[in-house]
Amino acid sequence: MERVAVLVMEMQRGVVGDLTKFPDLVAACTRHDVVPNAARLLGTARSAGIPVIHCTAAFRPDRAGSHTGNCPFIVSLLKDPAHMQEGTPAAEVIPELWDGGDLESRRHHGFSPFTGTSLDMTLRSLGVSAVVALGVSLNLGIPGLTLEAVNLGYRVTVVTDAVAGFPEEYARAVLKHTIGLLATRATAATLVEEWK
Repeated sequence: MERVAVLVMEMQRGVVGDLTKFPDLVAACTRHDVVPNAARLLGTARSAGIPVIHCTAAFRPDRAGSHTGNCPFIVSLLKDPAHMQEGTPAAEVIPELWDGGDLESRRHHGFSPFTGTSLDMTLRSLGVSAVVALGVSLNLGIPGLTLEAVNLGYRVTVVTDAVAGFPEEYARAVLKHTIGLLATRATAATLVEEWK
């Protein structure tokens, strides 16, 4: 029987929470009820014994372990030396989605939660063969997660009402034309009903 885990991408205080530097992304999450949909899904997953893994990003204060000059977006973000620093509140998962029994996979470089982390080994140690992905963003993180998960042999489902990106027209196009080629798409309500 297929073993599933939920991967929560970058739902952190400094990304979509009270310490964000991305107000347009937060507004998109709010318009689409991303956090309430995600919270409902995660609660059901935990009750069903499905592992929840938060895929988070942070930088060390000295930036060791992070390539900081190879990507225009990262160069722009790191003009603020305190951006998403390890050990600060900005790097924490938003409280609405965190539970003490959840796992966390932290990365210090790039946009995918698999490269340079132990996420693949963690999933395999749990016997996982399929992942359900939610979070942000449809610009970079969710496509990166989905593509790498498929390349590693996982079956992927993306929760359509628990993901967001900006501009929203672009995000919806990515969901339809890129994610649709790689993964199954389902709503939180559909998965909640399936896991009850």
